[in-house]
Amino acid sequence: MTLATSPTSDRAAAEVRAALKTAIARLEERNVPSAPLAAELLLMHVLQRDRTWLYAHPEYELKPDQALAYAQLIERRGEGVPTQYLTGRQEFWGLEFEVGPGVLVPRPETEHVIEVAVERLGARRTEPLRIADVGTGSGCIAIALARELPQAEIIATDISSAALDYAQRNAARHGVSNRVHFYKANLLEASIEAPEHVQNLDLIVSNPPYVGRNDAAKLPPEVREHEPGEALFAGDEGLDIYPALIHQAAKALRANGILVVEIGYNGAQYVSSLLCASRWSDVRVTRDLAGIERVISAILSA
Repeated sequence: MTLATSPTSDRAAAEVRAALKTAIARLEERNVPSAPLAAELLLMHVLQRDRTWLYAHPEYELKPDQALAYAQLIERRGEGVPTQYLTGRQEFWGLEFEVGPGVLVPRPETEHVIEVAVERLGARRTEPLRIADVGTGSGCIAIALARELPQAEIIATDISSAALDYAQRNAARHGVSNRVHFYKANLLEASIEAPEHVQNLDLIVSNPPYVGRNDAAKLPPEVREHEPGEALFAGDEGLDIYPALIHQAAKALRANGILVVEIGYNGAQYVSSLLCASRWSDVRVTRDLAGIERVISAILSA
């Protein structure tokens, strides 16, 4: 990609409006989804300005180093690298999270996990609570809950050291490191870093891997080829994590403790069957804004 297309258009091509136009065209040539949004976000990142500023200053002339940096980012996005990995950040629950290679990019639909958890806690949300976030990734769920529940102590686990590094930095960024504790572990199993099984919890939340390997080809290339497979895939059908997670949750929660789990498009019936066949009650399925069954929650019976 070049931002200047001819000797007579050097100045115009280096202005914000021309740079955006050229970048959008380049991304559309490469079939990048939401090309205008990606072009805007990357230019905002290079200039360290917000969207309002971009459109209020269409004639601002990019400095040569800015134009070069922008062209390089557009090229990498055209090659499939996620926009969030290029900017190093993603917004979730109104908070900005550091992300990059090795960690799953937080999705807006995962905010429903926070909404359901807070709703199910009801009046208990102001009490001291013990919470576990299983498969924490960037730490977005644990940190958002820590901000919403000021008396909560949260244990967050992940099998990925790279993800935990991001999560710890994000917790520090948002001032909750003293209440969110990160451990490398498979679900809620004991590990070298977390030698004791977690017990007597009030709430367990999780956005586990739930994409089936059989559906891998349906994923956008930037997801399939760049985001960590261990955070995406759970067997051929995407259901392999739930039996162990539910079994461990039943041991870790106190009576009347709450489980809130994100599910894939085909997971509600299967996960509901697991919960209805054991010590769980008040099983609820919550749909996202697109009408897709997105979150399942239940209470552990006494």
